[in-house]
Amino acid sequence: MSADVGQQVDLLVGGMTCTSCAARIEKKLNRMPGVEASVNYATEKASVFVPAGTSVDDAIKTIEATGYTAVLPAPVTVDPAAAAVDPELASLRQRLLISAALTLPVAALSMIPVVQFTNWQWLALTLAAPVAIWGAWPFHRAAWVNARHGAATMDTLVSVGVLAALGWSLYALFFGMAGMPGMTMSFTFSATPGAGTHEIYLEVASAVTVFILAGRYAEARAKRNSGAALTALLELGAKETTLLRDGVESRISTALLAVGDQFVVRPGEKVATDGVIVDGASAIDASLLTGESVPIEVGPGDSVVGATLNSGGRLVVQATKVGADTELAHIGRLVEQAQTGKAEVQRLADRVSGVFVPIVILLALATLAGWLLVGAGAAMAFTAAVATLIIACPCALGLATPTALLVGTGRGAQLGILIKGPQVLESTRRVDTIVLDKTGTVTTGRMTLSTADMHECGSEDELLGLAGAAESGSEHPIARAITAGAVSRLGAVPAASEFLSEQGLGVQALVDGRLVLVGRPVWLVERWGLVVPIEMQAVMGTAEALGKTAVMVAWEGKVRGVLTVADTLKPTSAAAIARFRALGLTPMLVTGDNVAAAQSVAALVGITDVTAGVLPADKARVIASLQAQGHVVAMVGDGVNDAVALATADLGIAMGSGTDVAIEASDLTLMRSDLLAAADAIRLARRTLTTIKANLFWAFAYNVAAIPLAMAGLLNPLIAGAAMALSSIFVVTNSLRLRGFRAQPA
Repeated sequence: MSADVGQQVDLLVGGMTCTSCAARIEKKLNRMPGVEASVNYATEKASVFVPAGTSVDDAIKTIEATGYTAVLPAPVTVDPAAAAVDPELASLRQRLLISAALTLPVAALSMIPVVQFTNWQWLALTLAAPVAIWGAWPFHRAAWVNARHGAATMDTLVSVGVLAALGWSLYALFFGMAGMPGMTMSFTFSATPGAGTHEIYLEVASAVTVFILAGRYAEARAKRNSGAALTALLELGAKETTLLRDGVESRISTALLAVGDQFVVRPGEKVATDGVIVDGASAIDASLLTGESVPIEVGPGDSVVGATLNSGGRLVVQATKVGADTELAHIGRLVEQAQTGKAEVQRLADRVSGVFVPIVILLALATLAGWLLVGAGAAMAFTAAVATLIIACPCALGLATPTALLVGTGRGAQLGILIKGPQVLESTRRVDTIVLDKTGTVTTGRMTLSTADMHECGSEDELLGLAGAAESGSEHPIARAITAGAVSRLGAVPAASEFLSEQGLGVQALVDGRLVLVGRPVWLVERWGLVVPIEMQAVMGTAEALGKTAVMVAWEGKVRGVLTVADTLKPTSAAAIARFRALGLTPMLVTGDNVAAAQSVAALVGITDVTAGVLPADKARVIASLQAQGHVVAMVGDGVNDAVALATADLGIAMGSGTDVAIEASDLTLMRSDLLAAADAIRLARRTLTTIKANLFWAFAYNVAAIPLAMAGLLNPLIAGAAMALSSIFVVTNSLRLRGFRAQPA
């Protein structure tokens, strides 16, 4: 983009505690002339277009003026030691553990009369005050920032509830009867107007803090891995390479390579960076980047991509792109952009709290004023007002999502399904289209012998025995598939000698005194002068039309037969496609393989919509096109080539047998390499979302139903605390029902 027009920058935003924070920052940025911004709470990033005449510093100052922090991101590096340390997460964990340790005795002293010794209330205050102030400090701070900008969120609910309970307890201790020696707490469900000055509610203040801290800690742990996809991408590349300069080889760090340098890639090594082959021939396994199941034959003049695997001979490559210009780095940027631009899923509690909290505060103030106006006295008015605030305390709201998520994800783990967080669940409910990669997802990704056709005198066993023996000296995946198929059928293959391989063309060997040739027809014709019968050409054409790879076998000067190898269909794929349709999803096959192979596989499993021959970036564009048409899209894949599409989709599902990059870019991970698990994952995620919604409804219902009682002075703060406990018990019990979820049999 031209600097005369403007620039697109990503900013790391700190201090956000909910999606309403992101919405507020986005609103402020978009009010700047010419600025277009999208703020993502999940990734804690703001993608900002800054027009000419406006500096990035202006955007940063706007964010800071809104009450948050913003910095330009540092270059991405792989530092496992640094990644293992997260000061914010460690601080939150310390706050949670200390608060929980202090809250347990407070709860025991407040709820169990037999342990209430003389002046126990002062010990309870000593233990609860640090929890209500220091433990809940993140909520108080966020509530203050929100209040300064005229907003209210879940943090406001937490802060007001905790401070109200603490404030009433202090009032009762210092100005009421609660501070007298011998005071005991009695648990009654009856309420008398004006009562409450002899009761303290420290257990409410401390317990609410611990509950919400636990939920916030679980959320922070999930968000900690938001950059793991990029780290996994960097880990894919070769760390060292062999530099070739003036005929001398030396090992150097890949980071030291420059454009124009020549480097050596031995069999089994990764290509260090993008380049062009200047010497040697081999088969390059690019499945991590392209999803192709068959290695690509390459020779002098052919381009190769960094991080692909050399599975054949020695290569000398001249570097054409290094560092941030490589294909691997480009895919990394696409993954990051897709994650940053992913649609936000607003938390249900936050949607309501923006309206609910201000209304409750106004109702509490109205209650206080109303009772004072009717002459009921300050104690009566304050008791009713505080009860109104405490009944709105979000104890059950704080448990609604974490408990259901905890039980749902725990049950999922038992079934080999990993759900990354609550933001995933809303997408599963709305998904109407599921896009599937082919290799490693619908198929196994392993080449196997498919057919053996003999067209001269002899048997198929003879054809397999001789071909398997000749190919036994090769490490090529097609050769391994032929040899393995022959051994599986015959038990063993004859011994071969004088093996010779011509990269990308074929192999020759002496087997039982006969020269056996296995390879491409063009090699047999041009190199050996053999004639390929028309009927064998037809068999080969049919096989290739079905997406299979065919080779010809010759001995004693004649072409004798055709062998085909193909990627194997997973046995449960067809059943899984039917199950997707039963869930209301339309399946699509999008793959980098050729059209014939894709259509053949699609026909076998019952998919009618196929897009083949696409590059990694094209997969993401296919999904974006579907989204533009109004579809909500799920994507299932397993390779690096799927990472961008997984991150772009509304719901990304990675096969656990795939690469770390695909897994980290996804929302759901299937530890079983089975598409049936994807259907179970969607069912479980939908069930978990339904449970969360029910939890949130009842959490609010308890509060809303009791607010009129509190305002009428018929509910003192202790009863309000009991109502909170009851709503919490319901939420936890409802969540535990998810333990009964079962995977459907095949």
